[in-house]
Amino acid sequence: MRLATYTLHTDPKSIRIGALHDGRMLDLIAGERALNDGRRIIPVSMKGLLALGEPGLARAREVLERASKKPAQLPQGTFAAESEIHYLPPIPDADKFLCVGKNYRTHLEELKRNDLIKEMPGEPTGFVKLNSCLTGHETDVPRPATVSRLDYEPELVFVMGKRAYGVKGKDAFNYIAGITILNDLTCRDTQKREVASGSRFWTSKNAPSFGPLGPCIITMDEIPDPYDLWVTCSVNGEQRMRVNTSDQIWKLPDIIEHFSRLLDLQPGDMFSTGAPGGVAVGKANAEDLYLKPGDVIECAFEKPAMVLRNRIVAP
Repeated sequence: MRLATYTLHTDPKSIRIGALHDGRMLDLIAGERALNDGRRIIPVSMKGLLALGEPGLARAREVLERASKKPAQLPQGTFAAESEIHYLPPIPDADKFLCVGKNYRTHLEELKRNDLIKEMPGEPTGFVKLNSCLTGHETDVPRPATVSRLDYEPELVFVMGKRAYGVKGKDAFNYIAGITILNDLTCRDTQKREVASGSRFWTSKNAPSFGPLGPCIITMDEIPDPYDLWVTCSVNGEQRMRVNTSDQIWKLPDIIEHFSRLLDLQPGDMFSTGAPGGVAVGKANAEDLYLKPGDVIECAFEKPAMVLRNRIVAP
């Protein structure tokens, strides 16, 4: 199942949660209402749906299955074509969005070559992505006037489906609702100064719209092995990288066990698992590869297929 947060072009102020089916988005609340079975449990937000745990996801599946069998009998607007909707970040209001850095062997080598790493990690480490920087699929990303070295980082994100505190690594996947894609856009100009000062990327990764996310959460029942996913990134149709998630150093069991020792993780919290090797800063011709206004970036999973697309624009 693919879950999304979105608005209709005809009603941009009403935020909805939905499930995608054959290129059409089902409004889950409207779909549940149309069942007329006396049950109303689907809440108004994705975080609220995930907080219901497996019963919430099961209800969403039931609504989607029944609605997709008789779409003509549903009220107008219950289903909408993708061309009629605007994607928002699947979870625009997570309590915690933690990004694990230095987590692909290939990327670690790039960082070392470019003086963007001062120490080798002995355990999962990272930084926080702020909600204020998140944006959705097919939205424009302004490149700040002070930035000339804007880089792309396609990342696998795990979405928490249960509260987790003091969790053992062997149980980690019991707490995960699904996965999505983050393009962890990074201002390399600023990042190098932040590394030199010992700070943790607060500004280089958190400018407005520097966190394209989505378009959907793919639930775990559709993911045979999250550590055999091909992650790709293309700019203007040219593939810049294709890396398998098996290259990760710290896998989800390591990440959940480490962070849940002290952090009280909640449904809707997210872990981005780091950038693969192949980013612009790691290339000899990096100056030619950094993102410029007009560039269209596509970050994707090959299977299950999902594409996150955004365009860079002038401020």
